[in-house]
Amino acid sequence: MAHNHHRHIGPVALMLTGLGSIIGSGWLFGAANAAKIAGPAAIFAWLAGMVIILAIALTYAELGTMFPETGGMVRYARYSHGSLLGFMAGWANWIAIVAVIPIEAEASVQYMSSWPWPWAQALYHNNELSSTGLMIAAVLVLGYFLLNYWSVRLFTKANNAITVFKVIVPAATVGGLMYSGFDTGNFSSNVPGGFAPFGWSSVMTAVATSGIVFSFNGFQSPINMAGEARNPGKSIPFGVVFSILLAAAIYVMLQVAFIGALRPSDLVHGWQGINFGSPFAQLSMALGLNWLALTLYFDAFISPSGTGAAYMASTARMIYAMERNGTMPKIFGHIHPLYHVPRPAMWFNLAIAYIFLFFFRGWGTLAAVISVATVISYLTGPISVAALRRVAPDLARPLKLKGMGLITPFAFVCASLVLYWARWPLTGQIIFLIVAALPVYFWYQAKAGWPDFASEVKGALWMMLYLPVMALLSYIGSKEFGGNNTLPYGVDMVVVVLISLGFYVWGARSGWHTRYLAQEHDAEAVAALHAESH
Repeated sequence: MAHNHHRHIGPVALMLTGLGSIIGSGWLFGAANAAKIAGPAAIFAWLAGMVIILAIALTYAELGTMFPETGGMVRYARYSHGSLLGFMAGWANWIAIVAVIPIEAEASVQYMSSWPWPWAQALYHNNELSSTGLMIAAVLVLGYFLLNYWSVRLFTKANNAITVFKVIVPAATVGGLMYSGFDTGNFSSNVPGGFAPFGWSSVMTAVATSGIVFSFNGFQSPINMAGEARNPGKSIPFGVVFSILLAAAIYVMLQVAFIGALRPSDLVHGWQGINFGSPFAQLSMALGLNWLALTLYFDAFISPSGTGAAYMASTARMIYAMERNGTMPKIFGHIHPLYHVPRPAMWFNLAIAYIFLFFFRGWGTLAAVISVATVISYLTGPISVAALRRVAPDLARPLKLKGMGLITPFAFVCASLVLYWARWPLTGQIIFLIVAALPVYFWYQAKAGWPDFASEVKGALWMMLYLPVMALLSYIGSKEFGGNNTLPYGVDMVVVVLISLGFYVWGARSGWHTRYLAQEHDAEAVAALHAESH
């Protein structure tokens, strides 16, 4: 258990890992999607997304330094509230991450669709991939699978080079578009409706569904690598905060460059009429920046493939961790003796990735699904921090932020608002996906003889009621967010804030010093101390 020998990753390396994970396919489409939903006010959607994700990330940074384990994101809720809440959080996180595998393949194919050949242009139309486009995406997903099937080493060597490329190309895109064709009139006077043509509610919907939450999702990487970080108390918050701030700066500049580069012909049908298969590449070609268009086509293949292959690896480890938690079939705990890869878990994820690929046939629709599932998986972070500060005050906390008493409720309320902003019926559909997995948990509990069942339910009851209540609020909410307008605009958000604060208090109070904390974490600490003394 002596993992101290492997603590070799410093703060800058962690930050670069975070930045490399955050900048995936989100930047290729996020600006166009957000502008379509919110017009020029989309700039504020990125800033709001940054604040919300920062608050959530800070709660996970404290957890990551307390439990520096690989893949910790699926285990924290189990430590603070027991296995039922741990299962729900892990399941939501897994859905959000396994769906990234097909979305990265869709991103590459969507960018191919504006290549100057007739066969390429037939790959994507009416906001979804054609049958041929789907087949190419399916082959790409298989490629990510095969990259991980024999070894992870091949992938890690390629990843460092890809990260550098991921930062240089967006920077070149911003520079090229701003230098060649920047029309300040696009920010208010050229198009009816001015700066916020669809009102401020559209800015909130853009945060939730245009791919903004999705685009920041990679902040988890430095936290999941806490087990290998040097001086986790300093290097993890540095890596997390600065990767989010740098990514936000890049995203805001991309959004400004995108809006400024649009020509009158792109805006003939207003903001909602913006129609690009591969937004930045098509703008570059229209402005005569062929070098930039070629770079973007290359990057649209390289960057998403790096992310897709990485997520194929991490999702397999998540299923393996869920098997260790006793909530997945034993076969998923099988590691290949020669290649040290959990192959049965990889086959399972490949099948699920194909289901997502064939049901959600465009980057935009799948990004919205991932964003909502991600937000649901984030809800337990602030609650776990608050509960553990109460029930386990003596646990070592290398990072103990001042003001966490304000950050945790703020992060929880923000996550609840994003969930609400995602609009009915999408909110209801994803909540159903999460709740539908509960029979799996109860099946495994029954097989194990219902150990400590009352405590497990007590620890998770707030979440089991929170999700249906949020679905109901979404249904009766204002028409601006897809509801039936029983709660008018403005009142609806006040109600969401108050109800989510109530659930926050309940959730924070329902944690206890679980046996998992005693068995797994305390046992690891003892083993590490024992290893150090020898």
